[in-house]
Amino acid sequence: MSAQRQAYTSDLTAEAWQILQPLLPPAKPGGRPWKYAMRDVIDGIHDVLRSGCAWRLMPHDLPHGQTADQTFRAWCRHGTWQRIHDQLRALLRTRMGRHQQPSTAIIEAQTVKTTETGGPMVMMPPKNSTAASAISSLRRRVSCGVCSSTPRT
Repeated sequence: MSAQRQAYTSDLTAEAWQILQPLLPPAKPGGRPWKYAMRDVIDGIHDVLRSGCAWRLMPHDLPHGQTADQTFRAWCRHGTWQRIHDQLRALLRTRMGRHQQPSTAIIEAQTVKTTETGGPMVMMPPKNSTAASAISSLRRRVSCGVCSSTPRT
């Protein structure tokens, strides 16, 4: 956090910043220096994600909303957020005394009632029972961890 702005509840702690800072992509060589401190940009992104506000409604003492939005979108496109997530997950699992990569996933199935059975009722031929045909099977997958194609050693 810059010394000239107030602290927000969504700001990263000093400990979180120490862990996150080495995972961030470096500045491009030969490029223009950053106008804002990267920690302030991340605090702005975190503020929008936690509060659910629009980028343009970010507090005025954080970097401009367009800067935070462009950084967020660029990191999404380039896989930066996924790399940060993977490295933080590996670090957490190591601290818990577990293998860095999860070895299992849980898949769950559920039957769900739907409101439509395939199209407008006026275009469908009449059926004996509309209640029985309104139930369709929907497979919902909930993944707990990441399935690895290589066996755990």
